[in-house]
Amino acid sequence: MTSALRDQRLPDEADRATPSPAAALEDETFAGPAPDQADTESLPVVDPQAHMQPLVSPAESLLRFITCGSVDDGKSTLIGRLLYETNAVLDDQMEALKRDSKKFGTTGEDLDFALLVDGLSAEREQGITIDVAYRYFSTGGRAFIIADTPGHEQYTRNMATGASQAELAVILVDARKGILPQTRRHSFITSLVGIKSVIVAINKMDLVDFSEERFAAIRRDYEAILPALGFTDVTFVPVSAKNGDNIAKRSENTPWYDGETLLERLESVQPETFDAAAEPFRLPVQWVNRPNLDFRGFTGTIVGGHIAKGDPIAVLPGDRRSTIKGVYGPNGEVEEAGAGEAVTLTLADEIDVSRGDVLVAPGDAVAVGRGFEADLLWMVDRPLVPGGRFVLKLASSQTPASVRSLDAAVDIHSYEEKPANALLMNEIGKVTIATDRPVVAAPYAENRELGSFILIDAITNETAALGVVRRATREPAAGRDPAGASAAAATAAPQSLPRRLATMWLGEAANAPVERRDAILRARIAGSMLVAFLALLFGMEFGLIFVLALLDFALRPFLAVAFGASQAPEPKRPDDPTTVGDGGGI
Repeated sequence: MTSALRDQRLPDEADRATPSPAAALEDETFAGPAPDQADTESLPVVDPQAHMQPLVSPAESLLRFITCGSVDDGKSTLIGRLLYETNAVLDDQMEALKRDSKKFGTTGEDLDFALLVDGLSAEREQGITIDVAYRYFSTGGRAFIIADTPGHEQYTRNMATGASQAELAVILVDARKGILPQTRRHSFITSLVGIKSVIVAINKMDLVDFSEERFAAIRRDYEAILPALGFTDVTFVPVSAKNGDNIAKRSENTPWYDGETLLERLESVQPETFDAAAEPFRLPVQWVNRPNLDFRGFTGTIVGGHIAKGDPIAVLPGDRRSTIKGVYGPNGEVEEAGAGEAVTLTLADEIDVSRGDVLVAPGDAVAVGRGFEADLLWMVDRPLVPGGRFVLKLASSQTPASVRSLDAAVDIHSYEEKPANALLMNEIGKVTIATDRPVVAAPYAENRELGSFILIDAITNETAALGVVRRATREPAAGRDPAGASAAAATAAPQSLPRRLATMWLGEAANAPVERRDAILRARIAGSMLVAFLALLFGMEFGLIFVLALLDFALRPFLAVAFGASQAPEPKRPDDPTTVGDGGGI
């Protein structure tokens, strides 16, 4: 039978069947007869959303938090239990949970609430969390965005990603195992990204018979590491995520605990967060909006302060000045905008602004320079060594950069800083970053967007590290010549004979950067070794060879000065028309 014939076939018995009187009566009862055209004109207009109640009223606050801790501490189970206790699990999800618990569950005949969060097949097969899972729920007084982060050491990078946008952390501890190395690592990363409020949920209390002594011992162990973390608000709650003890309702199994339940604490906590609105105006430019010849706008999200029409602004790193001509939001032009809003700004003057530049209030003390000191989490399985080259992404800017020095590594067990020659995967270190171009950076404690960055492998395009700025290096103002100024000061000031000899011996390296100075010294050492090798070929005694090489290394700069070989050409003046700056002539 062809498809055309099938389309023209006679109706089957089901199509010709007449509905039963009972079914017809039920339809009429619930749906009612269809009104004719005359009746519809007299019917009132009903808003379909009139009887729909929002999950959370606008007045209620939103809390973003994460769950973290070591593997198998029960993070996913805790989130699943929270969703269940707050009626955020739909009927079809509940049916799927019952089926999946029999197939993938690890809790026997009971429901495995972790399956509400762990959706990847690899997560269900292995019983671990791999990727960050975000879930949304609300109660009568608050809305929540919760991130379930992996506890396995291999996926520490995913945990750091989830923590970067959170305001509070729920750190789980297995009551049987206590504080583990991964618990310490997650706690340190939580502190690293600026989270100040923490709830330490001591889970699986049912497996230790709800022992008050065990709870107190783990609390003492965790309080011992708090001085190195910088948390300002820490709460300890004994829970059993599997059975729901002290999750939403107070448990009869812990009569010795008189604090808040986990959900009560989440509803009442007021975490200390960054107050971006109180900062100076700052906007990293993400896009130059040029729809036609008559409009040029600069689009981005305000990361600090507020802006209004007529306000003066400066464009960094070039320090060009102008005035705000217009402020455009998603729905058109507005008079002003504040932190967190995505806007397009137009300027009164035609000045060069591109992606990666930062619009700031004039006189902003934010640092503009070619380097900064930072705390770094290394995230790939090859070691980080000083001198490594990367692409640095900070806010909306990207620039080639290198790790100039590895200043220290953090011992994850004691949080002490120790010397290190390399960082291995998931290790945390203190580094100095050098960039090829000036970048606008601020300490992370001052501004999250301008104080956080990632390092990207330029060959594989893999994110190799994430870090936070601790101290930004400020470059001298444009137009100054720090080397020339220091040389002039050195010439004007009277110098002692040893100082004059040292300056003469260093030559052009006297006022050069450290890298240039080291390169010159290495070249002189190589020259002395070449002289020694030639003397060896001519049969000179070893002792005389050593003396000759030492004299060559010590006296060659003075001989060069005597014969005028090291006289550098006179530097060009800034107003010299033959002087071409960065980007000149393009």
